Amino acid sequence: MKISVVSPLPGEEDEIIFRCHILPNDMNRFVYGLRYCELKFAGHDEHGISMITASDIYYFESVDKKVFAYCSQSVYEVKEKLYQVEELSEMLPFMRISKSMIINLDKIKHISPMFGGRFEALLDNDEKVIISRQYVPILKDKLGVNGNI
Repeated sequence: MKISVVSPLPGEEDEIIFRCHILPNDMNRFVYGLRYCELKFAGHDEHGISMITASDIYYFESVDKKVFAYCSQSVYEVKEKLYQVEELSEMLPFMRISKSMIINLDKIKHISPMFGGRFEALLDNDEKVIISRQYVPILKDKLGVNGNI
């Protein structure tokens, strides 16, 4: 891959051009990040409202019709429904892993198979989450894993 950096002429707007046959997923996320900066969620906890950067979130979980964002040290309630979080984070390294959970793929330390076709993901904060068997093929595809893990 060739990378060129050219300074614009005075009065011209800064511009980034990608010229490629296929834009890989990681580059697609990069373009999304450039376009929309970093996605943030308004998180509510006992101290009030905090703006949480998506990259700081380990996973979202729906519990009793409420959606929570789990970060390294804190848990926040967010007002979006889980399907809305999924839509908002579509171009980011997030994916649904069960009916009630969306995970940040960048926070996965290790993945291992379990019984019944399910997988277990160990996150960077040493928390374990279960990946439902119906989402395992999608996960393998997103991670670029062919065959068995």
